[in-house]
Amino acid sequence: MCGIFAYAGNRSDASQLILHGLKLLEYRGYDSWGVAVIPRGKGEGKRGKNEIVVKKRIGKIGDANVNELPSSSFGFGHTRWATHGGVTNVNAHPHLDCFNTIAVIHNGIVENYEQLKKNLIKNGHKFQSETDSEIIAHLIEEYSKNIPFPKAVQKTFNSLEGLNAIIAINTKEEQFCAVKNGSPLVIGFGKNENFLASDAAALLPYTKQVYFLEDNQMAIVNKDKADVFDVATNRSVLIKPITLEWDIKQSHKGNYPYFMLKEIHEQPDIILEIANSRLNEAMKMAEVIKKSHGAYLVGCGSAAYVANSGVYLFSKVAKRHVNFAVASEFSYHLDFLNDKSLVIALSQSGETMDTLEAVKRAKVKGAKIGAIVNVLGSTLYRIADYKLLIGAGPEKGVASTKALIGKLSHLILIAYSLAGKGNQGKEVLIKAAASSKKLLQSTNINNIKKLAKLLKTKSHMFVIGRGLSYPTSLETALKIKEISYIHAEGLAAGELKHGPLALIEKGTPCIVFAPQDETHGANLAGAMEMKARGGYIIGISNKSHEVFDYYIQVNDALEGTIIPNIIVGQLLGYYLSVEKDLDPDKPRNLAKSVTVK
Repeated sequence: MCGIFAYAGNRSDASQLILHGLKLLEYRGYDSWGVAVIPRGKGEGKRGKNEIVVKKRIGKIGDANVNELPSSSFGFGHTRWATHGGVTNVNAHPHLDCFNTIAVIHNGIVENYEQLKKNLIKNGHKFQSETDSEIIAHLIEEYSKNIPFPKAVQKTFNSLEGLNAIIAINTKEEQFCAVKNGSPLVIGFGKNENFLASDAAALLPYTKQVYFLEDNQMAIVNKDKADVFDVATNRSVLIKPITLEWDIKQSHKGNYPYFMLKEIHEQPDIILEIANSRLNEAMKMAEVIKKSHGAYLVGCGSAAYVANSGVYLFSKVAKRHVNFAVASEFSYHLDFLNDKSLVIALSQSGETMDTLEAVKRAKVKGAKIGAIVNVLGSTLYRIADYKLLIGAGPEKGVASTKALIGKLSHLILIAYSLAGKGNQGKEVLIKAAASSKKLLQSTNINNIKKLAKLLKTKSHMFVIGRGLSYPTSLETALKIKEISYIHAEGLAAGELKHGPLALIEKGTPCIVFAPQDETHGANLAGAMEMKARGGYIIGISNKSHEVFDYYIQVNDALEGTIIPNIIVGQLLGYYLSVEKDLDPDKPRNLAKSVTVK
């Protein structure tokens, strides 16, 4: 969730570079930020004063600067998403020890921090913040009295309960001691400079050569080299860097006002790319599913809704039953897994903690793990026995768009491949790309903008659909909730009469997905039930109907129609957010990569 960026090299503007790195990580979600550097002296790159200089602020970085920080070639920064302690300057990272000679940044939660803090206070340590993170700096300070700094960091890490990633520095040597369990950390390798970050996307302006730390690995990194070892055994680990395939241009907004809008418009090309180049990979994953005895799709948030759609796709297209579970709940009903089971996890970041916990527990039961993931080298990618990269490029908007559509496109291709109709699946995706591209033309965009103006003052709305349109409804409702802060409820249309109809009154916005499939008539029936109670019916279909008060046309693309239908929901959520003068890229209280349980 929190963002980390660290630099060691020969440049003298480390603080500026670190701040830029934090800006590249803003999409992860945060409420405060901070930068710490060790000043340079007048000599040839030697440190001046024996101190660490820190700037910390609450709120977004925006146009803030770090001009008052001294010239430096070594330091790190952090964007905080509050867990322990309120959103204040003092609670922001980095945190210092009693003498301002040790600084730490931390992602995760120290579950045993209360007892550790009590012991430190007994030993005379003074605390400035309300956080669990600050105890890490004081523990390192305490242990450093008797052992070398890296060993003190290692001992501190081994004292912490929970899933944590920490980077520590001190004023004696310009090197990072980084160690992790759960939360991601990646090393970036440059020429006479090295980097650390919580997300590889932040490293793209500087290097594409990276190494993802495994759990319980510790790295000692300076400008010239990086050494990695296992914190439990102390054995050295051979570093094998991988090369990121993302294009730096994908990390820029270009002419778009927000990343989310840019990423929505990139989707037709991503769908076509998957259709034209991923059939072999889809066929391999289909073969793995075919050989399994019990296959399960899991994910969180939008990924969960894609997983849910997979149940319908595999049933309808491949005549194969595949189970679905929200990843955070999967851990509570996996007793039936065995060595013939297959669990396919869907994730944009590959670092979502609930998803990782689910697949790790499934692996203990002997199940094989498949991954449909967007980040090469991510934890989920490394854990998986079978991996399929989404290939959507870096996604910056917190509310997932192109990564979601990429996952869905792959599931469609896999379902058709499982049925022995891979080329037909390719044609379905080509139709879906064409329908999506037409939807993004100015006439249709203006139609959705007009609808957003009509709905922006509403407090509640309902979204319904059957079959594949049910997960479409759930995802549309989520997009409206998370970026426009309007309560929206996604429903299976058949459930209306079992309770929700009691909430429909005159003028209640009711979005109805009615694609030209086997659910068309039943979805219209649901629309009529809501219309009879005064609902304002917004129809999304390939053809209009008299029950619709407002109509958005989506060209039919067979099973692929779910893709442009979801894009309608993305666009509506986006324009509602803009109409309300909100930031669709950074919704309140949310983070891109949820790395805490």
